[in-house]
Amino acid sequence: MRLIIPMAGMGKRLRPHTLTIPKPLLPIAGKPIVQRLVEDIANVCEETIEEIGFVIGNFGDEVETQLKDIATNIGARAKIYYQHEALGTAHAILCAKDSLYDKTIVAFADTLFQADFSLDEDQDGIIWVKQIEDPSAFGVVKLNEDNIITDFIEKPEEFISDLAIIGIYYFNDGQYLKEELEYVIVNDLKDKGEYQLTTALENMKQKGTQFTAAPVNDWLDCGNKDATVSTNQRILEIIHEKQTGEVLGGGEVIEPCYVGANVQFSNSVIGPYVSIGDNTVIEDSRIKNSIIQANTKIKSAHLTNSMVGNFVEYLGNGKENGESSVSIGDYSTIE
Repeated sequence: MRLIIPMAGMGKRLRPHTLTIPKPLLPIAGKPIVQRLVEDIANVCEETIEEIGFVIGNFGDEVETQLKDIATNIGARAKIYYQHEALGTAHAILCAKDSLYDKTIVAFADTLFQADFSLDEDQDGIIWVKQIEDPSAFGVVKLNEDNIITDFIEKPEEFISDLAIIGIYYFNDGQYLKEELEYVIVNDLKDKGEYQLTTALENMKQKGTQFTAAPVNDWLDCGNKDATVSTNQRILEIIHEKQTGEVLGGGEVIEPCYVGANVQFSNSVIGPYVSIGDNTVIEDSRIKNSIIQANTKIKSAHLTNSMVGNFVEYLGNGKENGESSVSIGDYSTIE
């Protein structure tokens, strides 16, 4: 089994947090988004994932090393591919063409999911979907009575279906997928100005490939700050993470929370739904429903629905009656 993870996007909607790190490596409940995605997919596969192809931009050696470690942790080897232009989903996947053979899963690294099924690898193809209220910003599918996909529509302007494609796909034949992606690009078949995977899927369907739909229970978005904080809350609810940090000076942790190593609280109430990275110090503060990263110091703050980066120093005024919602990037000092 091969796993392809396109993740070359700039993550502009999550700035300033993505100025120093790619969005898929931002932590959710103590683990990078892409690591949680890889582990969740491995859990629904009957076969072992032998290889993971990461399609990235120019993220640097440190990021590439971290991605290789994520693959190694599930017993897979990693291959790094590069996408230098954002030309669409079909183009992104084809950047990993040397890994497109055998059974293949494609998973875009800006989403997390929770599902109760095991992958049926005898199917021609499987598309993960979620019923949503407003599908206009997503690719959607229509099904027949046998759960076979009859139509793929990219970002419909009029209502056609409320079954949105969440960005995870299984293909029984990765080589066939590669050929169809190449056909889309060689023949300049653009949809909404880009080379779309749904164009290749429609061509494969017309040639007899049967794609079934696999519904997920939770589709957890990490597209912007508010969505990422909400996803952190849901993951903490699911995994019931225990706090592991050191509580000093009468601090209190209200579960569920994730607290990393060497974290110190003093005269503070933390939680529920807070994730805190290693070596962070929090004094005289009340924090809930937030993500605080590593090596940060927060004092006299009352925060909710917030993201605070690494190596931040944040000093509140200590007299706020209400709560503050902040988004602070790495290496910032706010007094």
